[in-house]
Amino acid sequence: MASEHIPLSYKGHPLRRKDNLIYYGTMAEKYIIMLQVLSTKNINGLEMADRVSVQLQLTDPELKSRDRVVKKSEKDSLYAAMDVASVWLERALSTK
Repeated sequence: MASEHIPLSYKGHPLRRKDNLIYYGTMAEKYIIMLQVLSTKNINGLEMADRVSVQLQLTDPELKSRDRVVKKSEKDSLYAAMDVASVWLERALSTK
């Protein structure tokens, strides 16, 4: 069981993290969500995100990075950001 690699996912879509960036979704789809932790605060010895940027982006590699952004918002917790991200991604992928 330990050798089996199970990727982290949320509501059926994979999550990938690199430093303060979290990618939600898969590059094989038309859209993906990029979450960026802008700042953190220490609560009882744990670093908690207190400002998170959420962007719905197109995955088309032909577009410039600023042209890929479809929607963006800023939330005050990772939970609120993931809540918005899951709704945006589901709506975007359902309008194929």
